[in-house]
Amino acid sequence: MLQFIKDLPDHVVGIRAMGEVDKKDYEEVLIPRMEELVKREGEINYLLVLETDVQNFSAAAWWQDFKLGLKNFTKWNKIVVVTDQKTVEWLSDALKHFIPGESRGYSSGQLNEAIEWVSADHEHEHAEVSIDDVRAENAERSSNTGQGPAGENL
Repeated sequence: MLQFIKDLPDHVVGIRAMGEVDKKDYEEVLIPRMEELVKREGEINYLLVLETDVQNFSAAAWWQDFKLGLKNFTKWNKIVVVTDQKTVEWLSDALKHFIPGESRGYSSGQLNEAIEWVSADHEHEHAEVSIDDVRAENAERSSNTGQGPAGENL
């Protein structure tokens, strides 16, 4: 079963997996939340609290997971898996080499740290700056006032 986790920042989808997980769970819980998040934010920050063995996911659930991952391949920003299954935690850390976003694995005792990580820096990613500020900073960096052709001070 997949359950939506409430009380997370709006830019994070949190899912708790427990017991048996099947295709219907993906279709009714995870996929609609992900589609809504992508539509609203343009990227995915995903928290999965895995309280069941990965063997409890049906083949159809794995297929839905694979399709969801491919469909949104360029949208993944942060993925965090919280589990006491060391292999899954390790694989979550290893994902960073295969997806464009960041991924991490945490143990269940580190749930707060996982939530903090997946939620962090959202405001900074979408900060706005005026064109005048950009021009001023660019002029400051590229200014060669008082320098000769080789950069020596005149």
